[in-house]
Amino acid sequence: MNNFRRYVEDKILPFVETPGQYIGGEWNSIKKEDSSIDVTFALAFPDTYAIGMSHQGMQILYGLLNERKDTACERVFAPWYDMEAALREHDIPLYSLESFRPLGEFDIIGFSLQYEMSYTNVLNMLDLAKIPLKREERTEKDPLVIAGGPLALTPEPISDFIDIFFLGDGEEKLPQFIECFKALKHSGNFSREEKILSLVKEMKNLYAPSLYEVSYDSNGVINKIEPKLPGVPPVVRGASISNLGKAYFPESPIVPYVKTIFERISIEVMRGCTQGCRFCQAGMTKRPNRIRSVDNILNMSGDCYRNTGHDEISLGALSISDYPHLKDLMTRMGEVFSPKNVNISFPSLRVSDELTELPSYLNTVRKSGLTFAPEAASTRLRKVINKNISNEDLFAGVREAYKEGWNLVKLYFMVGLPTETDEDVEEIANLAYRVSGLRKEVKGSVGNVNITVSPFVPKAHTPFQWEPMVSLERLKDIRRMIMSKIRHRRIRIKFNKPERSVLEGVFARGDRRLGKVILQAWQDGCRFDAWDDFFDYDKWVSAFEKTGLNEKPYLYRERGEDEVLPWDHVSSGTIKEFLQSERKKSFEQVFTPDCFTDGCPDCGACARSEHYVKV
Repeated sequence: MNNFRRYVEDKILPFVETPGQYIGGEWNSIKKEDSSIDVTFALAFPDTYAIGMSHQGMQILYGLLNERKDTACERVFAPWYDMEAALREHDIPLYSLESFRPLGEFDIIGFSLQYEMSYTNVLNMLDLAKIPLKREERTEKDPLVIAGGPLALTPEPISDFIDIFFLGDGEEKLPQFIECFKALKHSGNFSREEKILSLVKEMKNLYAPSLYEVSYDSNGVINKIEPKLPGVPPVVRGASISNLGKAYFPESPIVPYVKTIFERISIEVMRGCTQGCRFCQAGMTKRPNRIRSVDNILNMSGDCYRNTGHDEISLGALSISDYPHLKDLMTRMGEVFSPKNVNISFPSLRVSDELTELPSYLNTVRKSGLTFAPEAASTRLRKVINKNISNEDLFAGVREAYKEGWNLVKLYFMVGLPTETDEDVEEIANLAYRVSGLRKEVKGSVGNVNITVSPFVPKAHTPFQWEPMVSLERLKDIRRMIMSKIRHRRIRIKFNKPERSVLEGVFARGDRRLGKVILQAWQDGCRFDAWDDFFDYDKWVSAFEKTGLNEKPYLYRERGEDEVLPWDHVSSGTIKEFLQSERKKSFEQVFTPDCFTDGCPDCGACARSEHYVKV
């Protein structure tokens, strides 16, 4: 092992960009001796070190598994192009950061699947590790390849390459998985297939694609998805922790040597969202709301600060302004951390009538920019997507922000939403000018406004999962329309690549036939598809042509509500009947209130629902 590391450090790392991302040894990283461990687990993030080390889930699972004396959890990230070339030139397998152990020598490799355009990186990492790409080609000597994260709930497109998908929250169930795996490891000569079957039967939140048969009708539409063997559940339900305050959280997160996307402490103040935005997969799949107490957050923040020295703490949630004790939290955070010159930051804020109060007590926040996500600019379209907000609420909040010293407002919108018209699109420009002009009313000069526009992608497990996506040509027309309406140096606009959104739309609701397209695209050189510098749409178009698969039925076809969908056999807990009801309400522009403060809509996600099933 020492010779291997020495070779990499001498022959490869001096010649690649940012070698510090490939050496490990960071403050708070954990290296265990082989003699003290029984299960080796490679936590794999299919993107760069800079992005993966900024992901809170990676830090949580890393600390959680390493708390076990019998388990060594080590990290691996997708190597950049120069590092990949060097590994291939020297015939060096992809290795972990902690021990420089080749990935093929681990018991388990666990991929974190956060976004669809990381799929080719998964294949590339397996290939660099010299592990067979397809699950059926792996032997007893190969690691068990598992995957979790949001995309585990839409597993089929990448199911050719994953042995087991881990559904839902990992804090409670992942240790149980390790126990079950360890027992199988020491119980005799079980085959790889027998181990997978046993794990699926023992736990209730594991999906193994090899144990299910998918059949199609003459039109290529799925006819049925059913288990091949008795004891395999027809529907797999994702795990959900009930008490966030008691869930594991790392008191000593790793402090990277090199620059990462977010160089800060991240504290999850609440998990889940019950606002019911009809486009939002996370809001539907991560129900119900689970909240940490103010004391819990303060204790976690203090521990992490003492163990890292970071000068910024990010308070995270799907909607931070929905945290019921936010004012008290900010007051107490300010008392503790302002004297230490520690900044408190927020993700995007939900627009509500409470925004007028928010800027005045965010005294611990550096007043660089405040982010709001109206998602739709017109009142009519907000009713469609269940955003019960008004321009008056937004303007009042922005006006207070300007008064309190903010100079930049960031706005996020989606385009291509169901029922959208040109008038809805034009309202984006009108709203941007209005928000910029509000500062002149308060401070005497117009404000800076940054707008991000993203094409809407219909996602599985949402009320819009049956809707077609708008065409690439329409998205380009929308982009031109917006750009022509905004001609002001104080208003900047970023439009996410529509071509990439189209591909995301294919994989977000695709079936397992797409595996051959992913494989072909990887063979043709696709890597880092989420990066503008490397995304090559033409290669993906070619991959579809070479494999004889037409992407249009995945994108532009309205799906019947009685149709078998590629993800019907996996569930977050939210039931299809609720989603269908919300879809109907969207076209009627009927608002569904937040069940956190109002009555239960019987979505199935928590114990209040008649359809709730605990996992």
